[in-house]
Amino acid sequence: MSSNAAAPFWRAAGMTYITYSNICANLVRNCLKEPYKTEAISRERVHFAVSKWAEGKPEKPTIRSDTPEA
Repeated sequence: MSSNAAAPFWRAAGMTYITYSNICANLVRNCLKEPYKTEAISRERVHFAVSKWAEGKPEKPTIRSDTPEA
């Protein structure tokens, strides 16, 4: 393999790998037929816990989501 190998096209386009993979995942989800499409879209949501630290100890974590609250 040459040391002058071309950069991956997502890098050449100015994207991060995460951005590129999110675009690809959305395209695949949108190509699915029902009922698989709604099932895949429902799994797309991300939930995570955030803990603040005070005096060297974690406080009670709060659950967050990337989806807006209704």
